[in-house]
Amino acid sequence: MQATPNAFSVLNHPSLDHSGGGRASGDAAERPAPLVESAELLKGSKTVGIMHNGSLYRLQATKLGKLILTK
Repeated sequence: MQATPNAFSVLNHPSLDHSGGGRASGDAAERPAPLVESAELLKGSKTVGIMHNGSLYRLQATKLGKLILTK
C-alpha cells in the first residue's frame, strides 16, 4: 500500500515546472513551493480567473470539492 503524499511532496515533485518559463529549473527542488489554500484563491466564489503568460485560465471548485483548471 502506498503512502498518501502530503502537499509539500506533491508541490515539489520533480515533474513540476516551477520556473514559469516552460522549462525545468535546476534549483526548484532546493526551495519549497509556496502553499496557498484554495479558499484564499476562490474567496467565496466557485470560479476564479487566472492570467498566466498572457493566457486566461479558469480555476473551478466542483460540488464534490475537487478543483478543475481549464484554459
